[in-house]
Amino acid sequence: MTSGLSTADFAKRLDRTADETEALLGKLLADTVLPDEIARPKRLMDAMRYASLDGGKRLRPFLVVESSAVFGVPRDAALLAGAALECIHCYSLIHDDLPAMDNSDLRRGRPTLHKTTDDATAILAGDGLLTLAFDIITRDEVHENPAVRLALTRALARAAGIGGMVGGQMLDLAGEGRFGDREPVDVARLQQMKTGALLRFGCIAGALLGQASQKDYQALDTYGRALGEAFQIADDLLDVEGDAAALGKPAGADAALGKTTFVTQLGIDGAKQRVRDLLAKADEALSAFGARGDVLRAAAHFVADRKN
Repeated sequence: MTSGLSTADFAKRLDRTADETEALLGKLLADTVLPDEIARPKRLMDAMRYASLDGGKRLRPFLVVESSAVFGVPRDAALLAGAALECIHCYSLIHDDLPAMDNSDLRRGRPTLHKTTDDATAILAGDGLLTLAFDIITRDEVHENPAVRLALTRALARAAGIGGMVGGQMLDLAGEGRFGDREPVDVARLQQMKTGALLRFGCIAGALLGQASQKDYQALDTYGRALGEAFQIADDLLDVEGDAAALGKPAGADAALGKTTFVTQLGIDGAKQRVRDLLAKADEALSAFGARGDVLRAAAHFVADRKN
């Protein structure tokens, strides 16, 4: 890593946020009925917990927490915003795994939700996590200023919605030929929407919570876009070169579905060079923060070097 943070120290910080996010999600997904709720059906809650607890690196909440730390945002507030983002990420995985989408049997080394329950339960569990995310992000504890909460909520909706993750998934399916002939795929745009939008939100969330200057917001925006693309290229490379046991899901899934990826467009060597270029761009964007950017700088390298 090129930051002032050791690999071991970075791993400790990542693990700490993962543990805190796990505990927070456990509370948010408890059976206790909240004001204005009528009931929390057991089958639904069990499914939501299965799909969102006991797994994952919690990279997205980590980005929220660490981008917030740059501006001195209280950790508890950042963790809440990160939990909202993680709910959306987990919902997207449930729906992506469904037979009508990617038809995956494994996720994080265990059967996907629809395999342990059924399609209807999986769809509703995803719906529940998506709507819970917006319950969380609008809570007073996230920020005392309602204008800040509104800006954060709008940014999350746009990252997750038609111009972000959901739209990107549609483009991905069209590129596979799901709706007739294969449609041409702009891989960079597809990535920015399907994968990059939520990762970018994790980076700009800290600037929004910290009411940062436009210059500092733009620096994190640039960093988040570079990190998001590096993440997707690393994912594409892992699908070609990775080990199924380490991945927790079958390798070669993209090729089996005929997906257009950075690897199919750039080749393995070209994709790896693109990652190096993106890391340099991320480093440059963070230069304005000095040592305060060390953890985020390390996060970009972690994303590029990961094995699962």
